[in-house]
Amino acid sequence: MLISGVQKFTMLDFPEKTACIVFTPGCNFRCGYCHNPEFVLPEEIQKLKKNFISEATFFRFLEGRQGLLDGVVITGGEPTMMGDLGEFIGKVKERDFLVKLDTNGSNPERVKPLLEKHLIDYVAMDVKTSLASYRSLVGAGGRAEKIAQSMRLFMESACQYEFRITLVKEFHTYEMLEDLAKEIQGAKKLYLQSFRPGNTLDPLFKNYHAFSSSEMEEIRGIFSRTVAEVTIR
Repeated sequence: MLISGVQKFTMLDFPEKTACIVFTPGCNFRCGYCHNPEFVLPEEIQKLKKNFISEATFFRFLEGRQGLLDGVVITGGEPTMMGDLGEFIGKVKERDFLVKLDTNGSNPERVKPLLEKHLIDYVAMDVKTSLASYRSLVGAGGRAEKIAQSMRLFMESACQYEFRITLVKEFHTYEMLEDLAKEIQGAKKLYLQSFRPGNTLDPLFKNYHAFSSSEMEEIRGIFSRTVAEVTIR
């Protein structure tokens, strides 16, 4: 599997676990607010190729962390674009580490067998907006039917999961959010994340804004009607 980077330690990205983070290159979405364009845009990925990390190097590192780390977070880009993702996860599990997968939910058919084989211990799915508005934010890769399949897949799975939404004031209308709250009705856990301007994939988003604290609380109220646990972070 292609590995564009490794963060050797985190206590934030895998709930209640110590972990390292594996980054995969490439993404089928083009979210304007994305702050990792170097892992998304082909021309930027090309610049990083000479610094990619081999699987052999990563697993030597991981074997040296046995007893020190609980798990491995696999993120991107979009990890489910990797055809050998399941094989890679299998190698991680063989070494007795837990696995958390970060995904945009675009490839439910690739994730489903991993869940059925109990290869994933925790999933975090980035939910971008209401299903009807997906392509206007993420581009042609945002197929609403695939996103809806992933939502149902995770909500019906025995695997621990969370949904998370990055909120941009200029894009996310209250009508959109009301629709989305209905679409994820019955979900266990949702994190609402404030947009951070700065290094964004689309330069226009550098001028966009986060919701205020009071507005975020109002939005939390919308989702609290349909989701068991809603947290602002």
